[in-house]
Amino acid sequence: MSTKKTQPDEKGFFEKIKETIEEFWDGDKETAEDLNDKAEHKFEDIKESVTAKKATAANATVAKKVTDTTDKAKKEAIAVKITAATKEKATTASATKATTTAKKNLAK
Repeated sequence: MSTKKTQPDEKGFFEKIKETIEEFWDGDKETAEDLNDKAEHKFEDIKESVTAKKATAANATVAKKVTDTTDKAKKEAIAVKITAATKEKATTASATKATTTAKKNLAK
């Protein structure tokens, strides 16, 4: 007669609990890894989005500065033209007066 059992060994209560906990642990570990991967991808997407927005904002700032500088230059050019026109009129009037005075002096 053989001393070996013909039926498979039945697992005990604590072994079943241990296996159940290991299954939960493995499932949770995989879920955690999946969430970590998703979070990394989302972080990269947000990082790229923020970088693009910063570049757009920088371009808008530069364009505004260029526009402001152009407007200032136009205003300065207008002011110089007005000043030049005023000085031209004054100089022309002075020259006309000097010419008239010179003609009078020659006529005497």
